[in-house]
Formats: sequence, C-alpha cells, structure tokens
Amino acid sequence: MGIFSEAHVCQCLTRLATQKRNSLVTISSGRQKTGQQFVESVLSLARGLLQLGLRNGDVVAISAFNSDWYLEWILAVAFIGGIVAPLNYRWSFEEARMAMVTTRPKMLVTDESCYHWHSAPQGDAIPSLTWHVSLSSPSSDVINKCNILTAEMLVGQSVRFGSMNYSFAPEGGVVICFTSGTTGRPKGVVISHTALIVQSLAKVAVVGYSEDDVYLHTTPLCHIGGLSSAMAMLMVGACHIFIPKFEATLALVAIEQHRVTSLITVPAMIADLISSTGLNQSWKGSDSVKKILNGGGGLSDNIIKDAIKLFPRAKLLSAYGMTEACSSLAFMTLFESTLEATGTSLQMFAETNSSPVKTRGVCVGKPAPHVEIKICNDGSSNVGKILTRGPHVMLRYWDQVPDKASNSIEETWLDTGDIGFVDDQGNLWLVGRTNGRIKSGGENIP
Repeated sequence: MGIFSEAHVCQCLTRLATQKRNSLVTISSGRQKTGQQFVESVLSLARGLLQLGLRNGDVVAISAFNSDWYLEWILAVAFIGGIVAPLNYRWSFEEARMAMVTTRPKMLVTDESCYHWHSAPQGDAIPSLTWHVSLSSPSSDVINKCNILTAEMLVGQSVRFGSMNYSFAPEGGVVICFTSGTTGRPKGVVISHTALIVQSLAKVAVVGYSEDDVYLHTTPLCHIGGLSSAMAMLMVGACHIFIPKFEATLALVAIEQHRVTSLITVPAMIADLISSTGLNQSWKGSDSVKKILNGGGGLSDNIIKDAIKLFPRAKLLSAYGMTEACSSLAFMTLFESTLEATGTSLQMFAETNSSPVKTRGVCVGKPAPHVEIKICNDGSSNVGKILTRGPHVMLRYWDQVPDKASNSIEETWLDTGDIGFVDDQGNLWLVGRTNGRIKSGGENIP
C-alpha cells in the first residue's frame, strides 16, 4: 500500500496553510499566529530537529503547560517520523523518570512547569537522553549547568533545504499516552496516526466542530482527551485559545475575551465555572459558547441544570472512553438548545430483568460511528465484558512486543475492563468494573 493512502496527523497543515493562510489559528500568552505562520513554525522546528540529529522512530518526551509551542512540537516531531511521549507536568521527577526509562526518549522538552527537573536528568538517570530542550527562557546559568537547548536555538540554526514531506515512525505510531496508573505503574499506550484521525472525525461528526469554532484548551495536552480534541480542531481549521492550565477565572476571562465557542471539561471544571460566575447573568461570555464536551465522569442533574443556565446556547454532551481507545468510545447529548429539551443524563439508571438479579446500569450513550462494541457474556444474561475493536484502538503498550496473530477473543478485541450491556436502542450502559474499580472517562479511580 502506497504512502499516499496512509493517514498522518500533519495532513492538517496543508489546510491551515491555504484555507486559513491569513486567519488566526492560535492565540497563546499574547502570541497570535495565522495559519501560514503556524505551519511555518512547525516546519522550521521540524528542520531544526532533523539537523540536530533526531531520526525516524525516535521518541521525544514533552512535559509542559498548554501552549501553541506545545502543539507545534507535537506536529514537528510527528512530521519527521518521531513519536511524542507527553508527560504529566504534575508528576514528580521520579515518576517522570520511570516513564522515560520505559519509553527511552532521545529528547526531553520542558518549560517552567518543570524547573524542578532541570538538575535531575543528569548522569545515568535517563540513559537514552541526548538532548534537553526548554520551551521557556531559563537563566544562562541553568542553560550552561544543565546543558539545555532552547527552541529558539533549534529554529535559529535550521536551514531551509528544498521541499519537505512528512514521514512515519515504525508501525505508524505517533504518540505514547500514559494511563492514570492508579492500579500500578502508568502504562505507555501507543496511539497511531489513523486512530487520532478517526477519533477526530468522530468528534467532528458528533459534536459538530467546524472551522468557525474558537476552541479553548482547558485540559492538558498530555491527556488523550485534550490531545484528541486538539487534533480535531486542527483538522477543521478552528482557532485555538491557550491558557497554561485550567483555572476557572482564567477560563472565564478567555471565554469572554475571545468569544470562545467550544471547550471540553470534566465535572470539577464545570462546577468551578459555575461557582466562579455564581450564574451571574451580567457575565458576557455565556452566549458565545455553543459546544461543551464533558468527559472524566458523569454530571449530576444539578450540575447539568446549572451548566445550561450558564451556557444557554451550548450543546452539552458527555463522552465515555479510555486512553487505549484513543479517547471517546460513546457520546450522549445531555442538552441541545435547538431542541429545547434536555437529553438523557449520565446519571439515568436502568434495570435489566434478563437475569434473576436485577442489574443497575448507567447510560453513556451510543458508540461513535467508527467504534465497534461487543458484549462478551456467558449467555445467561445480556450483561458482560465491554469489548471494542477498530482503527481507534491502540497499537500496543509501548514496552510490550505484540505476539503472533491470534483469532482468540482476547487478542482480536480490546477489553475495556468495564462490564455493561447494550439496550434495544443501541445505547451502551455501564454496570461495573471487572476489577471492582470504577472507570470514569477512561481513568481508573478507587
């Protein structure tokens, strides 16, 4: 199969450079870039990485606050056929070191969120590391002492050399996203270009993202939810608004200032937004927001009602998913202003009489168009393990070598770890976890 038939996350660059050539596509910390400027930044960085010596299949670990630079690095590394390993900036260095020992990155990219790491990655702490790059501007003492490069050094030394074309890492992997790790060490999940593309298309189809959207980055780019939504917005050519990390006051200012139309949340974020405004009708940001996608857990009926009051024109949806499935598996509309009616709450319960013991379940909506769901049970009831397969599923865990092909259920389907059933209308219901824990938006919690 020719390379022209393969999906690649950098295919969005052509659209940005042409249809969004003179339109703003990123606003971050006072920096504004048009589509052409953004694409030029990505390609300049890609050239700098190649000239530095980064090669196809090399892993680049990134730990930083959300910014336009972070997004450019993801695309630049992907462009040259590298693999990005986003690390959680909230981790201690020891936690980050364990992840890097597993993924063996050639380069570590950090910003001010990780200043406490600068003296740590030395000697044999991370044997694979060749370069450490700072997105921010550390002091000259730190640069010299810790042998740190800056992004400006890489771009400034890059030399334009004819036309460039993107390349692929082995297996088509592009990102290593880490699971929550509450049941043990975080696992590195290898996500392919294809998985990110089909997940993006699902969000475009279900949520309704478009080139007219102004998207506020509220969740970290190290999380699969934040990353996959960012990719969807890149594909449609929307404008990206960055705040370093979520704080309700910062988010509310950004929504009002930039007339934000779309954002993603978790329940705590929506609760903070509601609390910070006090549902004050004088706040001027309410009317611009048209799409809110909630993940990471269900919303209570009271939160849903207050969210509708705060954002009366917004379509409010909730998603169920997991890192290993490249984010969202199922979506449910909780409210759509054009219909003037609330949808089915995630807290809506069902009882199934198909077994002697009645089972309570929580509805998480219908599977996305690209998602195939199978309920694996013993035949005594319609409740069983929730399995999925398709192009959205991870390639593998980074430190696991795939076995030879098998026709067994366990190896042709991904076990989500959840138990549930599908009703007569095609809605997926969660009943519990196979390990006794609760899964909330793809995160395992005690």
